[in-house]
Amino acid sequence: MILSDLGTKEERLKLLNGKVQIFAERAWKHDKEASFPVENIEDLKKIGYHTLTVPLENGGLDISLLELVQMQEIIAQADGSTALSIGWHMGIVKHLGEKRTWEAGMFQKFCEDVLQNGALLNNAASESGTGSPTRGGRPETTAFKVENHWLITGRKTFTTMSPVLDYFAVSASIQGTNEIGNFLIHKDRKGVTIEETWDSVAMRGTGSHDLVLTDVKVPNENLVEYITPGKKQAAGWLLHIPACYLGIAKAAQKYAIQFASNYSPNSIEGTIADLPYVRQKIGEMELSIQQSQHFLYSVARNWDEGNDNERQELRGVLGAVKHAVVNHAIKIVDLAMRVTGARSLSEKNPLQRYYRDVRAGLHNPPMDDATILLLAEDAIKKANV
Repeated sequence: MILSDLGTKEERLKLLNGKVQIFAERAWKHDKEASFPVENIEDLKKIGYHTLTVPLENGGLDISLLELVQMQEIIAQADGSTALSIGWHMGIVKHLGEKRTWEAGMFQKFCEDVLQNGALLNNAASESGTGSPTRGGRPETTAFKVENHWLITGRKTFTTMSPVLDYFAVSASIQGTNEIGNFLIHKDRKGVTIEETWDSVAMRGTGSHDLVLTDVKVPNENLVEYITPGKKQAAGWLLHIPACYLGIAKAAQKYAIQFASNYSPNSIEGTIADLPYVRQKIGEMELSIQQSQHFLYSVARNWDEGNDNERQELRGVLGAVKHAVVNHAIKIVDLAMRVTGARSLSEKNPLQRYYRDVRAGLHNPPMDDATILLLAEDAIKKANV
């Protein structure tokens, strides 16, 4: 059974939930070894998950943003690294279908590769010398025009899901001009290598290694779009990020409640779930989860229902969702650890992994400081109308 054969969102969510439960068992090994969960990605491909955001006219199902974030949340409850990894592919494909920035034939060819061969894509934009691409730095990766092709040279950092990617959308400065282009590069191109540099203590299973490009020969048509550094438009697809961290937070809450409901020290009658202090913490977790979920889902619905102009008006609130959900997730995991006590710091306890993983959300785009400044700008404009 594949997801696209099911007629309703509820059926698809149920099937996905059943298929990803084994990811939680595998997460221990991949976190300990900092290895990439190839088998998780293969399991998702078997049910056609990777195809769901391909547009209808290109042969896909074109699920809504709301359904995408709900699905990403389900995967993250089982394994945050897997959710964040596949989320980039899912979100980027959705974004490309909405904006149509690539030449139609090139995009159709790519979609066919996704549908028929399970091809996966991620952007390769971050560099150690420029920091986050959202800050507007000019790529140090270069593109030289040579007759009827390009030569691309550079190094990209944080290339999430690199062990299984088929395509990289690489930003590069076009030599002799002030322009920056996005180049679609297949993994099998000569000069493309992955250097295994990922040593983070958080999201250890994302395979976010360095992509090294050495005189990679790329056809002219693989310059798929021109980009402007720092030009930020509303990007609904990035809601896959807070969805991931909300999923991790829900997993932490579930563990804490199960622990509290079963732990009965001989100093009390019943379990610690009966203690007012513990109930207070569980209630605080639930409040933050409900706030996060309502905020995330309502903004995703607004995106789905809006036209392009209305979507651009959501830029500030999209950042606010990510800011609120990630910071709530950090708080929720902390509360879960307070309920569980010193056991939460054991290597055998999943809470210590959740604690490390949710911290990674602070460093995914958009950054908290940029979001707050944008919200301030929006508030001042409204007040002066």
